[in-house]
Amino acid sequence: QVQLVESGGGLVQAGGSLRLSCAASGSIFIMGWYRQAPGKQRELVTSITSGGIPNYADSAKGRFTISRDNAKNTVYLQMDSLTPEDTAVYFCHAGVFDGSRWYDYWGQGTQVTVSS
Repeated sequence: QVQLVESGGGLVQAGGSLRLSCAASGSIFIMGWYRQAPGKQRELVTSITSGGIPNYADSAKGRFTISRDNAKNTVYLQMDSLTPEDTAVYFCHAGVFDGSRWYDYWGQGTQVTVSS
């Protein structure tokens, strides 16, 4: 069982920046961030493999940067040039492969609110 602890959400004005962190209780192959805005489905924002290969949704490209510290089992999301459309609950996600199947784990979510 993997536990994920998120931090760093909050309220920011449009054009501002926020940094999210997610610490995992064990080694993770894929870590990433999803978000869910009111009335919308949860969507992938970005992910990164244990080897440091990132993947970004189109909405995040050029504005968000994901990084990870494998020694700390922690992933970071630097969000710049935020807009009100980025307002959502952001969930940390971890994917663990045990050799035969994948397991998905989720953080409790952290609110990001961008005011105009």
